[in-house]
Amino acid sequence: MAEIIVTAHNLSKSYYRDSLEIPVLHDISLEIPDGQFLALMGPSGSGKTTLLNLLAGIDQPTSGTLTVAGEEMSRLNDRELARWRARHIGFVIKFYNLMPVLTAYENVELPLLLTDLSKKERRQHVETALSIVGLSDRMKHYPRQLSGGQEQRVAIARAIVSDPTLILADEPTGDLDKQSAEEIMTLMSRLNAEFKKTIIMVTHDPRAAEKARVVRHLDKGELD
Repeated sequence: MAEIIVTAHNLSKSYYRDSLEIPVLHDISLEIPDGQFLALMGPSGSGKTTLLNLLAGIDQPTSGTLTVAGEEMSRLNDRELARWRARHIGFVIKFYNLMPVLTAYENVELPLLLTDLSKKERRQHVETALSIVGLSDRMKHYPRQLSGGQEQRVAIARAIVSDPTLILADEPTGDLDKQSAEEIMTLMSRLNAEFKKTIIMVTHDPRAAEKARVVRHLDKGELD
């Protein structure tokens, strides 16, 4: 039996605008085992990104309990959450978020600057991550010199460079053409199958969702 990486019990999240309560997630319960590749689908506004933010410790639930990678999230203060996130979470989002003044190598190295790794160790990690995503020959290129698909690969390399417990991907193919999207999803499948990475992916794209092992649907804040 695989270890359970995520356990959510009766998780709810509301936002407040003055005295108005805006419910986003309602009574979510789920378990995600180590090595899972889960796709979350649902219409805009259904709470998919909010759920990812809760899993990453970026936001806190209004009620319910959430344990991720052995930590109950509500028990961590902001400093502890930042340290936990750096160790356990790799993010891949729609718009890459690469620093335009940094090379591909430097962008991937960024998360490691917060660690105790030596310069030599950082280089080994970065070169390995860029090799995995097929960009060893683009290390010195700047984002403007790369295609959209290549930029997303750099973003994925940055997400995996610290060997995180969880990869959280929010619409990773949303800004890509069909061929680039297919290449990115093939890479995500490889990270899951070959490198045993646990991936939770939000997507509107049924072709992307087909690469996942499990597909769940969120609608009006409720999980099927």
